[in-house]
Formats: sequence, C-alpha cells, structure tokens
Amino acid sequence: MKTIHTLSELRQALTGERARGKKIGLVPTMGNLHDGHIALVHQAKANTDIIVATIFVNPLQFSANEDLSKYPRTLQMDQEKLTAAGCHYLFAPTESEVYPNGREKQTMVEVPEVSDLYCGASRPGHFQGVATIVCKLFCMVQPDVAIFGEKDFQQLFVIRKMASDLSLPIEIQGSAIVRNEHGLALSSRNGYLTPQELDAATALNATLKDTLKAIEQGKTNFDELCESAQLQLESAGFKRDYFVIVRQDDLLPANGSDKQLAILAAAYMGAARLIDNQVINLKPLL
Repeated sequence: MKTIHTLSELRQALTGERARGKKIGLVPTMGNLHDGHIALVHQAKANTDIIVATIFVNPLQFSANEDLSKYPRTLQMDQEKLTAAGCHYLFAPTESEVYPNGREKQTMVEVPEVSDLYCGASRPGHFQGVATIVCKLFCMVQPDVAIFGEKDFQQLFVIRKMASDLSLPIEIQGSAIVRNEHGLALSSRNGYLTPQELDAATALNATLKDTLKAIEQGKTNFDELCESAQLQLESAGFKRDYFVIVRQDDLLPANGSDKQLAILAAAYMGAARLIDNQVINLKPLL
C-alpha cells in the first residue's frame, strides 16, 4: 500500500490506474480503524480493482462543543490494518490540503430537509460538513464505487441523496453493521467507554431488537414504542438523544400502515454518543 498526502500525487497515481482500465473503489474514514472499517475495504476489494481509503478527521462536521481535538488519531496502526486488508492507496491529507483557503471560506454542500432531522438536530451543521467533505473526496478520488457503513443510516441517506441530486457518476454502496460479540455496533467512539459502560452500552442494540420484535408482532403505536424504548435505555444508564421509527424512503416518521421501516437511535453513555439502527421490511397484507 502506498500512503499519499497531496492531491497532486493522488491524481497522478489514479490517472495511471484508470489508463490501465482499473475500477476504483473509495472507502472514506476518519481513521482509528476497527473491524467495521476493514469490512468496507473487503467489500471494495470484492467490487473494484483498486482500493483507495482516506483518513481525514474533518473539522467541518464537529460542533464547537464536540470531540475534534480528542478524536483518536492512530495513523501508523491504521496503515498496518489497511495494508493487511489489501488496500492499494491511503490518502491522508492535511487540513490545508483539503481546505487550502481555510475552512471558514470553504464552499459548502448542503442536502436540505433530511440534514436537519435526528442527528442533524442534535448536531447542527454536522451533515453540511459531511456532505461537503464527501463531495470533495468524490472530486479528488473520482471513484467508480464508494462504500459507507450502514451504522450511520442517516449519513448514508444524505450521501446517496447528494450524489443523486448532483448527478455524480458514483455507485454508493452500504455495508452491513459490524458488531462485537455482545451486539454493540463497532465505533471509534466506543474507545471513550469504561469497561462498565461498554457492558451497559449493549442495551442500545437490545432495545432496538425489542422494538423491532414488537413491530413484527403487530404493534402500530410507534410513539408508545419509542417512549418505552427510551425508558428502557435510561434504565440501562443511557441519556436520551432520540429514538424514532421512520420510513426508509424519506426518513420521515412512519405510521402503522408503512412497511419499509427503519428504527434509528442515538443516546449518550458516559463520554460517548452512540448510534445504531434496525431495518424492518414488513410483508404487506394479502
């Protein structure tokens, strides 16, 4: 694997790969890689010829009171993991390389409406920062395929809508959530948890599964289900953020007649804000 830090070197390398007819796959990350990230690399390997991973802790998607300065940066370990996984190029630019005129003067990309919901409401400006950096990475790498984890369900929706709205010739693929042996979705922010909090945090996925089971059994009072789930999470030691049942096609609140659903949740455990989801595809009545 070759590590590249400048856009000019990246473009030179990928121009040569395209000239040889290679299909380019992109795996964008903020580093501090775990098995969930590596699963994205494996998926790229199965669907493309050349894998480009990126590591950039994007300041535009962090609010003033969030963990930008504390976000773990583990470049050497990340390089070793990517090399072992078969990645071909790692693009690890500096902030000045990504935002040469300064982040304050950066042209921003905004996906309306959906960016203001759920994680967007809890983290104002977050999805504008996500859409901007992902759009920039798409322009920098010019991949044929880009792969994102399905744990960030709303983020994946925002990116797909942005790519569609801007007519970007990139196939956006989702990759299934990778969990630990207790069902907790892998996340770089799990590293903020104490051992006791790590055990308690498994209640997030358990609560999502309980809600999914209730819906599959015919429960249609979604407000009641969500409130019950919030209480269940609080009893496990979580602090509330949101717990919602939405339609998959627009992420708006679902009702009992909808069949393609997603349960989205975010909650605070200690110093970590954790997110997770469950997708439900109900069979229509005959």
